[in-house]
Amino acid sequence: MDRNPTIYLAGDSTVRNYDKSQYPQAGWGQFLGNYLTKTVTIKNYAVGGLSSKTFITEGHLSRIDSEIAENDYLFIQFGHNDSTRNRADRFTEPYGDYQIYLKQYIDLAKSKKAIPILLTPVARLNYVQDRFSPDFSEYCNAMKELANENEVLLIDLMSIGVQYLSSIGYTMAQELYMLSVNGTDCTHFTERGANIMARLVSEQLIELPNGLDQLIK
Repeated sequence: MDRNPTIYLAGDSTVRNYDKSQYPQAGWGQFLGNYLTKTVTIKNYAVGGLSSKTFITEGHLSRIDSEIAENDYLFIQFGHNDSTRNRADRFTEPYGDYQIYLKQYIDLAKSKKAIPILLTPVARLNYVQDRFSPDFSEYCNAMKELANENEVLLIDLMSIGVQYLSSIGYTMAQELYMLSVNGTDCTHFTERGANIMARLVSEQLIELPNGLDQLIK
């Protein structure tokens, strides 16, 4: 690489940075640097409550557009908020405007000679009848379809997360989510959970081309 790369993160509340006043809640994006070399810069533009649509309409993708450059990476994780049918402002149809909006992220990265990487929505603590189950299946499948059609790298974070939760069991898994703090939240992570999800992302980067393995400690 001619210059040290920057990883830009576009996502929602499961990815975003949190300050100390919100402890112990955290997003995996704020821990990704723990697993990367010091040559990598991470710019986390993820914002809570946003979908693939509202991240664009509220101007956040434009901010990335003004900075991202050749050999940088754009990580794109949306789906949680896209699925909220009762919120017309952020809802998207999985095989309709969800794919159309995601394509804008892909096209932006490619236009700057940066590398887009799609990530399926991260796993929630969905535990029913003694097993962990994936959520947002239509959105995950629509993202995979888009990645295949556009020859874009993809990390299936939903499947990887569910596999990991299954391997440690519910008692340990619940400690990774804010449910263990407030008794209600099966979506957002504690710092421990966010750190583990960041590790799972980094482990997948080793398997991808485009020099990503060189960025891992």
